[in-house]
Amino acid sequence: MKRSSTLSLLGMALLLSACNNEGNGVQALGPDPSMPKPERGLLPSMKIAEPTPWGDQQPTVPKGFTVTAIATDLAIPRQTLVLPNGDILVAEGRGGHAAKLKPKDVIAGYIKAKGNTKVKGGNRLTLLRDADGDGKYELKTVFADKLDAPYGLAFAGNKLYVANQGELVSFDYQEGQTKASGPPTSIAKLPSEINHHWTKSLTISPDGRFLYVGIGSNSNITERGMEAEVDRAMVWQIDASTGAHKPYATGLRNPTALAMHPETGQLWAVVNERDELGPDLVPDYLSSVREGGFYGWPYSYWGQNVDTRVMPPKPEKVAAAIKPDYSLGSHVAALGLSFSQPAMGETYANGAFVGEHGSWNRPNPVGYKVIFVPFKNGRPAGEPIDFVTGFRDAKGKTRGRPVGVTVDPRGALIVADDLANTVWRVSRNP
Repeated sequence: MKRSSTLSLLGMALLLSACNNEGNGVQALGPDPSMPKPERGLLPSMKIAEPTPWGDQQPTVPKGFTVTAIATDLAIPRQTLVLPNGDILVAEGRGGHAAKLKPKDVIAGYIKAKGNTKVKGGNRLTLLRDADGDGKYELKTVFADKLDAPYGLAFAGNKLYVANQGELVSFDYQEGQTKASGPPTSIAKLPSEINHHWTKSLTISPDGRFLYVGIGSNSNITERGMEAEVDRAMVWQIDASTGAHKPYATGLRNPTALAMHPETGQLWAVVNERDELGPDLVPDYLSSVREGGFYGWPYSYWGQNVDTRVMPPKPEKVAAAIKPDYSLGSHVAALGLSFSQPAMGETYANGAFVGEHGSWNRPNPVGYKVIFVPFKNGRPAGEPIDFVTGFRDAKGKTRGRPVGVTVDPRGALIVADDLANTVWRVSRNP
């Protein structure tokens, strides 16, 4: 598209979004959020992020914790994995190749790109090592390269699993290894045609037998037709030894991070919900994922709230839709999930850390932080607590955008920042 046409569309977008209702500014959080009336318009409200360097500043963390940049100058870090010996693997890359359907897609793409890094994705795994345990990772080396937009990471036994945008693969791994001993082994092909939502989240069952892969939809609400959604908006269960797979749960628009609860063994996910129903709809959420469960997309949201844009309607699917466990707020773009443990201290001993990448289609921005959701008896139990903030200031300057979060058993949280191309370590003070 010519530059003049792009600028004209952008001007129209800003004008139209300025006319939209800006919402009440209050995010409905927790297990029973209120569902406001849907707001429809030609374009959603938008707020362009204004990237700026961190300089001598850092994210803000709670009293009793220290934040340190343990790796910089990365190539779009997405998710991280702490290996048994304390080494950290970082998946770096950028995927997706969905064509723009309508002028609004071009406009939205332009708006979102303004708030993202201009660095080319690394398509690799980088290994970080702190050999003497002083919190400074003196080794940064490429563990494996020539991958295809790696995102999800998991480990069990002597196998390292990587979910590329089109394939689940594995590497043999021996403790202390700093470079892959050879090319990866294919376990299963993953849906990759169009790849409107390209990220493939990943976790593994406690016994190492099954892998779970989150696969996002190819649209907001089936604009490309249901034929483009085959095997999408769901979590696959894959046999780690044979690659045989089946749908484990469906109706999850974009399950961007998966994790097993350490006590119950229950699968949990954070899910990015649909757009263009207004600034206060639809809540992204944290939820347990039941085998055989259906979670609404595209026919309904948050249980039985019907999305009238989807035709033909299917009342029987709506009636079966499971209500999620915990609202994170609309458009926060949750991309990271990791369960805590006692090494993180009494306040943060039991619960889930969630990385929120931040909104672009809301006039009052939300997200741009890492939160902690307290748990009790294996379930969310309390208000979310801001844990890492300061990625975006009151003037709209955006220094970072958190993606993956991983709890280090030694008492730290690892945060991937794909705008600053940095990995942060938030450690508990002695």
